Amino acid sequence: MFADFWSTIWNTIWWFITIFVFIAYLMALFSIISDLFRDKKLNGWAKAIWFVFLIFLPFVTAIVYLIARGSGMSERAAKEQKQVEDAAEAYVRSVAGTSPAAEIAQAKQLLDQGVITPDEFDSLKAAALSGRN
Repeated sequence: MFADFWSTIWNTIWWFITIFVFIAYLMALFSIISDLFRDKKLNGWAKAIWFVFLIFLPFVTAIVYLIARGSGMSERAAKEQKQVEDAAEAYVRSVAGTSPAAEIAQAKQLLDQGVITPDEFDSLKAAALSGRN
């Protein structure tokens, strides 16, 4: 009975390790495939060859790909991340719809109406010109 308990525990631990390794492999595989499609310098035939090898010799091909193209992989991922951030920032700016000139004009109107003081106008103007709110 005591041996069955430890046998069951070790089988469970082995199952968790196996699942962890399999999920880690799938994550690496999807990263490699997305990098293949992201790479503009690699032609279609080379992408197809890498893809075929990933299907028929998955572990070896994944290791070779990470060794041979790992540094370029991180550069392409960083470049794509930068493009996504720039696009999101541009979208936020377009939705906000206010330019520094519009903010200064609005602050000038408030100054002319006597709602804000000249010091507040100067601080609003400086904030608009520096790009922060």
